[in-house]
Amino acid sequence: MVKASFAQSRTPWLTCTENRIYHWNIKEIKACLPDGSRALAALKDDIMALLKIRHYPDPVLKKVAATVTEFDETLRQLAHDMAETMYAAPGVGLAAPQVGISKRLTVIDCSVRDEDAQLLILVNPEIIHREGESCEEEGCLSVPEYYARIDRSAKVRVRFQDLDEQTHVIEAEGLTAIACQHEIDHLDGILFVDHLSPLKRSIFRKKWKKIEGHRTEQM
Repeated sequence: MVKASFAQSRTPWLTCTENRIYHWNIKEIKACLPDGSRALAALKDDIMALLKIRHYPDPVLKKVAATVTEFDETLRQLAHDMAETMYAAPGVGLAAPQVGISKRLTVIDCSVRDEDAQLLILVNPEIIHREGESCEEEGCLSVPEYYARIDRSAKVRVRFQDLDEQTHVIEAEGLTAIACQHEIDHLDGILFVDHLSPLKRSIFRKKWKKIEGHRTEQM
């Protein structure tokens, strides 16, 4: 998920191409590092762990993701890489299907710029209670440059597992509640534009063709 007014990337030396493959700006990195080669090599390895974000209408975005059953180092690395990709995009949430992996895993951080990170890693999350109503403008890293107001619950209770397979329950409201609903939708093969009325979905498809055309011209 990406908030319409989300601040600039926390990693300003990162740039991205239209196909969402991330690169590094060598001049800006060298300006930030006291010494060159060894630190630069380590930073390069970290940056290259960023994942390619899949865009609508990629078929993986419409699949119901599989339950995570193996809590191993591979899962930890995937969660780490997803978080780095989310921060670099920048966004406030990212689900595994958005990077081409159909597993029930999502990362969320709704803290604002200059605040300490408040990263949530949700494995096999499910909403067990909803309360109230909300209608806020949303965007999505898989549907870039398009925003729409979406009806959601104002508060949610989410049960999930952490990377150590321990079960937790959290209460969320505001942007975090919206992000939880948005990302869990991804795990069920639902995009935020699927919540639009038939008329608005038709308008979206026409706008999306123009967005795609504009992005293709810039490549």
